[in-house]
Parts: sequence; structure tokens; C-alpha cells
Amino acid sequence: MNIFPNERITICNSASVNAEGKFVLYWMIAARRVQWNFALERAVEWSCELNKPLVILEALRCGYQWASDRFHAFIINGMHDNQNRIAKRTALYYPYLEPEHDEGKGLLTKLSEYACIVVTDDFPTFFLPRAVEAASSQVKVCLEAVDSNGLLPMSCADRAFLTAYSFRRYLQKTLRDHLSRFPKSDPLKGVKLPTIKRLPADIIKRWRATSLQDFKDGPKELSKFPIDHSVSMVSTYGGCVEANSVLESFLHSRLARYAEGHNHPDEDACSLLSPYLHFGHISVHQVFYEIMTSEGWAEHQLSLKANGSRSAWWGVSQNIEAFLDQLVTWRELGFNMCRHSVNYDSYDSLPEWAKKTLADHQSDPRQYVYSLNDLERAKTHDELWNAAQNELLIEGRIHNYLRMLWGKKILEWSLTPQKAIDVMIYLNNKYALDGRDPNSYSGIFWILGRYDRPWGPERPIFGKVRYMSSNSAKRKLRLKEYLSKYGVIGLGN
Repeated sequence: MNIFPNERITICNSASVNAEGKFVLYWMIAARRVQWNFALERAVEWSCELNKPLVILEALRCGYQWASDRFHAFIINGMHDNQNRIAKRTALYYPYLEPEHDEGKGLLTKLSEYACIVVTDDFPTFFLPRAVEAASSQVKVCLEAVDSNGLLPMSCADRAFLTAYSFRRYLQKTLRDHLSRFPKSDPLKGVKLPTIKRLPADIIKRWRATSLQDFKDGPKELSKFPIDHSVSMVSTYGGCVEANSVLESFLHSRLARYAEGHNHPDEDACSLLSPYLHFGHISVHQVFYEIMTSEGWAEHQLSLKANGSRSAWWGVSQNIEAFLDQLVTWRELGFNMCRHSVNYDSYDSLPEWAKKTLADHQSDPRQYVYSLNDLERAKTHDELWNAAQNELLIEGRIHNYLRMLWGKKILEWSLTPQKAIDVMIYLNNKYALDGRDPNSYSGIFWILGRYDRPWGPERPIFGKVRYMSSNSAKRKLRLKEYLSKYGVIGLGN
């Protein structure tokens, strides 16, 4: 077998590889793409080593928390793309959309009875770690989970970093060694594998593969699933084809304005890649490669200094340095926390200084206290906050800078900081295409002090936690077009 980065592999059970099995199974659950995918590359290597067909199972449950038309449609868009790409390769793609709760139960176990080995994705949040843990005792052969999440394998860091500065220094000391081992851009290209035309009859009879063509009409077909139909589809289209188009658009029209413009909603300078990164429709390795190739970058441009600076380490333009700090430092800092902290989504995970100062001010009077219903429907006195919530309801996203303000105001308008966290997680995970992600939890808990430091002067409610106000944001940011589009009270009602 070819050299593979072993630090990306976790062996999940004690079962052995069955060389007499009928096929190698890739259980695609997080890296929902067929390009730049370490897990798929690993499965292809096993198929080549054992001279067995490759089966790719991409399934979608209907019973996961916050299941809705919005998320189902986005994932199904990606499944269409995957089916089209795999059709031209020597692998069998098996899409399965669970029609009712628990209808897919037992499918993976049954497939493993015919498999040589099962390879899946290693992802540290939502229900996926529990699903892999449960599968580890149910599958009949060796189960490997492969990390395709970031430039730095999650296993390389032996602790959770508590600040972006400390993690950035760590990256600057260690990341260089991992920049020479990227996943193959197309791991199925040119690979000749034995073929399998169909799965065993007992599997097909019990769990018939879904005809994805049936879902071209979107809402009409999604209405058949027992999911939340009140969270509607959005105009943003999912899948690797659209992800590549968004990346190309960012490279050619928005990246040149990123450093100065990405905090200003009217500037339209953000990458818009976060939903595609979250659902695995595009790889951070590909994004990095495309951007650095466009810059003519070479590895020797890396600075030899590991001082934690936010700029000048990569040796590229200010716009790219600023974007890479978000794409690599902040994004992978979230994965680091979720891998090493079992309570990453709990109030108790906050720094001690933050918990103390918030507790000291918990009984402070609140000028406004809003119910979850009022917040969810964007019915507050604050025009800018309403605009951010309306964007979330309608588009499935909040502008990066305004997401911070959105959270700060929820803290200010909640009776307790614990209640504020519950509200932020609920709204973000229910409506945001990039919710339920390590990066989302970083943003939510940063609101209450994670990765931050004490700030003065000490304020009511916030204590020493960093304060933000809508009036200040209106003075600093270019918002005219944004407020015109989203600033109507109750627009998302």
C-alpha cells in the first residue's frame, strides 16, 4: 500500500480486515465529496491492495436533530454531484435517503458482513462521533475513521489550545511538515478496480438505493420526509460543483478586497465557503491549493519565525494572509477544541475568568429581555440585530462580523448567560447552513469569552467579557444596502 499519513487514521475497533470480503466500503458521512478527500483515498488504497471493488455509501438520516428541508436539500444537491462524478469511475455509488425514522437501522451492519474493511470520516461534532462509536461495535470488520478536516491532522496536537495566538504559534512551528502531504485531487482518476454492478439482493430488498432524480422538484419531494418543513430551502445551492464555482468567484472577484472589506456587509468580500466546508462539499486543502497557486506561492516563502503573528508568516499578500488566518487558524482552532474537550458545547467549557465575571453580573438589570419566540422571529427593538436574524432565517447565514454582534446582544437580552448559550445554539443550529460545526461553536462561545481575554471597563451584564453595541457597528461598518435588504422587523416571520 502507498504511504498514507497515519496520523489521520483512527482504528475504531479490534476487528480484522476480511480479505475474502466482496468489496471495500467507504461510509461517507462528513467529507461528502469525491475530490481532495483523504478518507476516499484511503478506501481506494485498500481496494487496490486487496484487489476488491469499492462501494461508496452516502446515506442521510431523517431523525437527526434539526433535520429540515434546508439541510436535506443542501445535502441532496451534493449527492447529485457525487453520483454524477462517480458514474465515470470504477466504483459503485450507493445513495440512501432514509424515508422514515430508523428505516436505515442495520444497513451499515449488514453491508459490513460483505465488506473487507469499512472506512469512514472522522469529524468531531454533532451526532457523527456517536454514530462512529456505535458502528465500531456493530460492523463485522475493521473500521477506520480518517481525518480530512484541516491542514493540520487533529491528532497532532495533544491538548486544547485556549487562545488563537497560542494555536497560531503552534501551527507556525508544526504545519510546515504537513504541507507536503495533501490528499489527491481525484483519488479515483486512472484507478482500475474490479467492478460490482449491484449489491447483494438481501440489502437491496431491505434498503433500496434512492433515485436522486426524484428530488429535482425540491420542496414537493422533501415533504415526504418526517423532517421540519418550516425551515425552508434557501437560494444557496449545495454540492461540489457549486462549491467550486463559489471558490472561483471568490478568487477572481472578492479575495482582492478581503482584508479591508470582509467586515463590511455592503462590500460583499467574504468567501461564502463555510456551508460547503461544513458539509464537506469542498476541502480546505483544495481552497488552500487554489489560492496559493493563484498567488504563485512556494513553501520557501514561509517565515522561519513562529511568533504567533497574524500576518507575514505565509509570505503572501495582505488579503491572503487575512483570509488564511480565518481558514486555517480560527477554523482549525475550533476542531482542536472539539477534539480535545468533551464539553465543547457546554457553559462549563468557558475560561474561569469568564464564568466568574458573568456570574458576578448575572443579577444585573436587563433593559430588554426577549423570549426565544421574539428572537427567532426577529422581533426586537434593534434594527441591526433584526437584520442579522432575518439574514439567518432567509439565507441560512449571518455575515461574519454581524454574527459576533448578534451573539453579544443575545447575551445582553437573556436572563442568564447559560440561557444565552442555549438560544444561540438553538438558532444557529436550526437555521445556519454552517451550524453544528466546530467553527460555529467557536463563534458562539467566543461571545462569552472563549479564546478571548478580560476587557475593561467592567460593564453591567458583560462584566469583563468583551462588549459590542449596534450603534458602534453602525458607525464603523458600511451597512446601507444590508439594512435595506434585511432590516424590516419580522421579515422572516
